[in-house]
Amino acid sequence: MLRSRIIPCLLLHQGGLVKTRQFKEPKYVGDPLNAVKIFNEKEVDELMFIDIDATAEGREPRLPLLRSLAVESRMPLCYGGGVTSAAQASRIVATGFEKVSVSAAALARPALIKEMAEAIGAQSVVVTLDVKANRLFGGHTVYSHNGRQKHKPPLLEFCQQAVSLGAGEIVINSIDRDGEMQGYDLALAREVRGAIDTPMSVLGGAGSTEHLQALIDAVGTVGAAAGSLFVFKGPYRAVLINYARPARLTR
Repeated sequence: MLRSRIIPCLLLHQGGLVKTRQFKEPKYVGDPLNAVKIFNEKEVDELMFIDIDATAEGREPRLPLLRSLAVESRMPLCYGGGVTSAAQASRIVATGFEKVSVSAAALARPALIKEMAEAIGAQSVVVTLDVKANRLFGGHTVYSHNGRQKHKPPLLEFCQQAVSLGAGEIVINSIDRDGEMQGYDLALAREVRGAIDTPMSVLGGAGSTEHLQALIDAVGTVGAAAGSLFVFKGPYRAVLINYARPARLTR
């Protein structure tokens, strides 16, 4: 039986971990290997790493780093950033990561999703979509390249297409709420949940365990992903890696 997962999402940037606000102002929050060691002790459901430089720089994933993280980890791992081929996805899984996330490359060539599913299994293919609210016309627009490149496919239609091509999970990341810690976009989460029946995760906005629970209450079984919640403490955002679960959430 599927259950909700609480997922720290960590951003790789220039060899370290950072946290952004609306995809800007990256703040250094620590060393990725040390973070894995800490989250091991906290018995995290799953850990997601996103290299925010790889796609923007047009380079491949750094496999030696991923291998060192996987060797240290005692929890399922997902990686995203710079993935453009099924062969790359296979190499990432070979390092010990259970899931591979793709974004810009899948938007440019959706057939990549099917190729990855055939190479590593649909359960390991994650499609992550960074979105902004469209203030003029309503709905949400999909972006890539750290929120700088706009894409035409309507969000819900592309989610459905990705699932039909073999995506095992869809991650919706709200750029507007990134790092704001004011709560998830629950209306957006409900829209996506109503459009697909595959596992989904939501990222962007969590600032408390109450926000995690509100997401679960709104859409049912879901991956409640967050960054700031798990790396900052207090109103001044002191860096402190932590992990908390909603009191009502059962394992």
